This record gives sequence, C-alpha cells and structure tokens, in this order.
Amino acid sequence: MTRLNRRTLLTAAAGTALTGLAACDENTMKSVQARLNPTQAAGGGGVASAPTQAAAAAASAVSQTVRMPGETWTFARFNAAMEASKRPHTITEAQFTEIQARKPAAIERIKAYLDGRFGAADPNVLKAFESVPRDYFHYAYASQDSTAWQAYEANPKPWAIGHGSVLSDYLGQAYMTQLAAPKPTDVTLEIGTGSGFQSSLLSRIVRDAYTIEIIEPIGRAVDQIFAPLGYDNVHGKVGDGYFGWPEVTEGFDTIMLTCVAQYAPPELFRQLKPGGKLIIPIGQPFRRGQVLYVYTKDADGRVRSRRDVGVFFIPMTGAMQTQAKPA
Repeated sequence: MTRLNRRTLLTAAAGTALTGLAACDENTMKSVQARLNPTQAAGGGGVASAPTQAAAAAASAVSQTVRMPGETWTFARFNAAMEASKRPHTITEAQFTEIQARKPAAIERIKAYLDGRFGAADPNVLKAFESVPRDYFHYAYASQDSTAWQAYEANPKPWAIGHGSVLSDYLGQAYMTQLAAPKPTDVTLEIGTGSGFQSSLLSRIVRDAYTIEIIEPIGRAVDQIFAPLGYDNVHGKVGDGYFGWPEVTEGFDTIMLTCVAQYAPPELFRQLKPGGKLIIPIGQPFRRGQVLYVYTKDADGRVRSRRDVGVFFIPMTGAMQTQAKPA
C-alpha cells in the first residue's frame, strides 16, 4: 500500500484534528496516471504465490499477543534478510545504526498521532510498529537498491518504491491499522500490497493476513520479503483485487483497500464475514474529494456505511476501470 498532507499530519500529531489522509506524492501520481492499464490483465485469476488455503491454515496459529521478533534487528540480520529476499543493497553499518536511532522518536510520533485521532493509541498497534523493521520495506524495485536510509523520517511522507507504487507514510498506516481494530483471531485482506508493510503490520496481530497486488513486478518481488522475517501468516498473490480472494472460503474480518475505488466492488461484500469491516477510499482518480468509507456487515448480512476522513490515494486499476457500477 501514499502521501499524507504533511502539515496537516504534523498538526494532528500535536493533538489537533486531522482533515485528511492521502496516498501518493505528485511524481508518483503522474507516473501511475501514465500507466493506468496494469501489467496484470483484468480478471480474477492472477498468479498466486501464496500457499493453498489448507496449507495456510495449517501454518497459522492464533497468538493472543502481538508477535514480537525472537532476535534483535541487527545489521547482520538486515543483510541476511535482504540476501534471502534477493534484494541487493548498498546500506552501510553506520547508516543502519543511524536509521535505528530514529525509530524511538517515530514510535512516539505515532503514539501522539493516534492519541489525538482516537483518544488513545491501541497498544497492539504500537507494538506491531515496534516489531516490524520498517527500514527493510524501503526499497526501490525498479533500480534494485535499498532506500532504508529514508526510514523513520521526522516529517512523515510516502516514498516511491518503483513501477508506480509507493510505501505509504507511517502515520497514515497507523491510522488505517487502528481503524481496522484487528484482533488475534482475525483474517484480513489488503487490496494493494505495495511495499508489503501494511499487511506485515496486520500480521503481527491477526491470525492470517492476505494481500493482493495488481502490478506484477511489485507483487512478485514483494512476495519474497515476508519469509526472511518469519512472517509465515502473510499470504500474497498477483491479481485483480476487484474480485477479492474467493478461494479463502471462510471470508475476511477486515478488507482494506490502499487505493481509491469509484465504488465498493460487490464481490468484496460477499467475502466479508458477518460483523466484518470494509475500509475503502472512494472517489475519482487523481482528484481531490476522495473519502475513506467504513462499511460494516451485520450478523444478518445487512451492510451499513459511514464516512470517515478525506483521503487522496492512487487509483484502483484493472476491472474497476472497465466494470460498470452496479445499479
């Protein structure tokens, strides 16, 4: 899965109201606008790289606490994980040390922001941010080099990762994660894998985190980064998120889109469990006025909706651009 309005966010982190979230910077927006037709043909097939549902369930387990790493995140571990994920880098040990020194302040920034938005930050969301090494997800896939030196910046912003995709800024991801209110028994689906960071965050709290990416070079590359961190409950595939992931027959407790849709795809409501939540930006591509909507599904299947905050995300591609809006 962005550009948040930085002045607005920093004001919000200080305790005042947030007026909106956003999902890409202007350069990325222009890049994506120039290539609206994705590399993956529209359709529900996709190229699955996840295990079968049965195998995924067998590998998963409910954790009553946030999954914290068993080892300290060191330069040696960073190197090993980068090599295992087949991503060359030029980060030095001195740079790595500087990056880690910025992390505590970033966590405090997240806490202050969530306190201001929700009244109190969810301790599990903060622990998930502590657990996941964000610097590992800063990577330029087109040029094949790590941009970890960008991580934990004092002025939160999105960062391009290549092929028209971005790593969302961490305050926006914190907001979306707490809005989802993830629980240990949950199964989640993210539409728009991007860097893989959002689903990695969720995976530290929920039972299983599924994620779909329509941009094939990103989807294939990012699918290799979870295993080196031991994230065996993240399941990714390349495909069109418009159709969800129907092979996961139990459905999803949360479905989260990190791209703007012109309407909510009907198939996603069918895959939402009773009591589940669909979090989706709705609006016109590359235009202001996009709004984050939260749909909830009652036990009897009735769907309710509410407007949340103003947003600005890059567009959902594929079938969203060819399918007529349901009557």
